[in-house]
Parts: sequence; C-alpha cells; structure tokens
Amino acid sequence: MAKRQTEMLKGTLDLLILRTLALQPLHGIGVADRIRQVTSGTFEVGPGSLFPALHRLEKGGWVRGEWRPSDRGRRARFYTLTAAGRRQLAAERKQWARIVAAIGQVLDSA
Repeated sequence: MAKRQTEMLKGTLDLLILRTLALQPLHGIGVADRIRQVTSGTFEVGPGSLFPALHRLEKGGWVRGEWRPSDRGRRARFYTLTAAGRRQLAAERKQWARIVAAIGQVLDSA
C-alpha cells in the first residue's frame, strides 16, 4: 500500500524551513530532504512550494542565501537563518503551541 502524503497547513512550511535552517545552512533540496527525513516522509515539499517560500523568507530578512559549491561540485544557493529569522522562529513556535493546544481542546471536549 502506498504511503499517503499529508497536506500541510497554511503557514507551517515557513516554520518547518526556519526550524530546519536553525540546525545548519542548507541548499534548497537539502531543506526538502531534511523535512522529508525528519517527518518520515509525511511531508514532501516540492520545488513549486519550497523555492517560493525560501525566496519569501529571504525577502523578509529571515534567511540569507549565498551561492556556494555543493558537495556534488555544482553551484547551489545555501540558506542560513538570520538573527531576525531566529526571532521569527521563536514567535512561530509559540503560535504553533497555541494552535496545537486549541485543537487539542476541541478534540478532547465532550
């Protein structure tokens, strides 16, 4: 039986990218691979979602991109979390905790 992909809630992709980049700088495909790995394949982020999100985060000042050679010798754009990105990640983690608690209350209500 094929594993079913889970649709991501709006706004969670930015949170996942920021958290992934908090660990280490990565190129775009590295970010997607890490998200897939950590979620055991539950979330597979395609280039059509990933790269617009990375560009949006870069434009917002939360990540910084720079061209470097990849481990395969090709040039790739590596993204690093900025200080503003770390603050945004902290704020989004707090918001996520509130969302999870609220959903839990609804699910647990009689």
